Amino acid sequence: MSSIESVLTETRIFAPRDAFRQAATVSGLEGYQALCDAAEQDYTGFWADLARQEINWQTPFTEVLDESDAPFYRWFADGKLNASYNCIDRHLEKRANKIALIFEADDGAITNITYKELHQRVCRFANALKKQGIGLGDRVIIYLPMSIEAIVAMQACARIGAIHSVVFGGFSAKSLHERIVDVGAKLVITADGGVRGGKPVALKAAVDEAISQGGCEAIKKVIVYQRTGIDIAWHAERDLWWHEIESAESDYCEPVWVDAEHPLFILYTSGSTGTPKGVQHSTGGYLLGAITSMKWVFDHKATDIYWCTADVGWITGHSYVAYGPLALGSTQVVFEGVPTYPDAGRFWQMVERHKVSIFYTAPTAIRSLIKLGGDLPNRYDLSSLRLLGTVGEPINPEAWMWYHKVVGKERCPIADTWWQTETGSHMIAPLPGAINLKPGSCTRPLPGIIMDIVEEDGTHIDGTGGGLLVVKKPWPSMIRNIWGNPERFRKAYFPEELKGLYLAGDSAHRDEDGYFWIMGRIDDVLNVSGHRLGTMEIESALVANPLVAEAAIVGRPHEIKGESIVAYVVLKGERPEGDDAKTIAAQLRDWVGKEIGPIAKPDEIRFGENLPKTRSGKIMRRLLRSLAKGEEITSDISTLDNPAILEQLKQTVG
Repeated sequence: MSSIESVLTETRIFAPRDAFRQAATVSGLEGYQALCDAAEQDYTGFWADLARQEINWQTPFTEVLDESDAPFYRWFADGKLNASYNCIDRHLEKRANKIALIFEADDGAITNITYKELHQRVCRFANALKKQGIGLGDRVIIYLPMSIEAIVAMQACARIGAIHSVVFGGFSAKSLHERIVDVGAKLVITADGGVRGGKPVALKAAVDEAISQGGCEAIKKVIVYQRTGIDIAWHAERDLWWHEIESAESDYCEPVWVDAEHPLFILYTSGSTGTPKGVQHSTGGYLLGAITSMKWVFDHKATDIYWCTADVGWITGHSYVAYGPLALGSTQVVFEGVPTYPDAGRFWQMVERHKVSIFYTAPTAIRSLIKLGGDLPNRYDLSSLRLLGTVGEPINPEAWMWYHKVVGKERCPIADTWWQTETGSHMIAPLPGAINLKPGSCTRPLPGIIMDIVEEDGTHIDGTGGGLLVVKKPWPSMIRNIWGNPERFRKAYFPEELKGLYLAGDSAHRDEDGYFWIMGRIDDVLNVSGHRLGTMEIESALVANPLVAEAAIVGRPHEIKGESIVAYVVLKGERPEGDDAKTIAAQLRDWVGKEIGPIAKPDEIRFGENLPKTRSGKIMRRLLRSLAKGEEITSDISTLDNPAILEQLKQTVG
């Protein structure tokens, strides 16, 4: 991969409107360039100044960047702060009665909560956690529906110095169990159930199943938020109702001041080895990244009504729901449901109802809404919108244009943001009052973020060209470690051949204007409906089925979901055909849903007597991807041990 050729030609350019540019936090290309120049002239000084301006420190830091144990970088290490204080307490003098959260439930019920009320709720729950023996450095699993309670739980952990690990409510008991064990959690916070698209989601039952699998002996208590009132199993010696334990607690809890490098949270992301990676983020550097990117990329103003549609189970819901907006004193919408319930106009109805001014969602959602009702936005008053954003994967140009014309009415800039669980905050994204937009490009790196495109040996690729996307210098919000596995961290993100560069795992192309275009993963991690899934996790789940001998997973482009999952399966018995194949395929889909979660169910299953392998035993995934796309195989297959197998694997069962 010395160079990657870009096949996308996009010549449309959209400059910031004069009115937007003049009022923007960073105004014009000269404003952006001035920030970039400041970072280039004094990199650590640039970030130190921002950290002093944007964060309230209990003990000011005196050292900025410690590179002595690279790549285990440390930022502002001798400073002390508290994330919850920076998100809530510091607003109480001037914004106590400002709405912090506008929560809209699946059924449309609306609950508003002010910063004063949020402070009281966080403090009461933090005190309740302390009563259960949770304190500095203890790990807490949060497995909740999208709700005010989820944000309260995260902030309460941060307030007392506990380390939270949020698990997306769509994950199975098995996935939850893996994360409980790996992180060594002492307590789980869940709900009796959730509601999505009018359908119940059993959460407490999944927690019970996960804990029963063994290895969870550290779990002493399970706190249950009563969301639905459904019947649940109850373990009196372990289970506690949220409302009962917090009702008697004080409205104030003194924040625990932690070192800037104290882990704020651990968030699991899929890894190509099949074992989820616990991405560990610091408190100080992470918070700084969330704040600065909110200001720069979303051009956030005090009067904005901001809405990020992401669930808190993902990094987007951490940085741009639970922390970044609150740290700026924003008013934001929090949504429990799905964009297509009760119909595909739900998002646009909510924008109209709440007068949303900044709207941040995934290309997957945009493509779904185009298909289900491309003209629906025209039925609603979207005049409150002033900025749009996308996250999770590259947005294809035509979906970008629909978003621009139909939703934004050709007046709202679109912030196409590239970043990762590991980066903590936006890395490449347009500053909307400064950067010309190109549909499909995330444009330029943020000030102080030093990106590059290199060959496989780390050699810089000059000018236009494609290759590996890397970061050249450490940045404050970066991953600090993989929980409990520093060697995996080093190998995954700082491989020796790249000589100290951070490997993003994506390939990218840089055009003649210095704009970045993300071209996809260089490993086998899939992006399905905005969810990053490791192929090895799905393969491992399939092979765990008694019928399966071997499996290989690849992605295929999908107009709605980004990628669909195609599974190639070798059974221990004979290759099934006809109705037998359909029956087994259905069984395997259900199996994967139970093992990992419904999102990981294969869209297609193809059975073969074997998989295409080289004589050394390596599965030729390149050929499997071509088969999944329906492409004619024209490349050399002479190295295959069993070329005849390709004909079998062209046949789709369903």
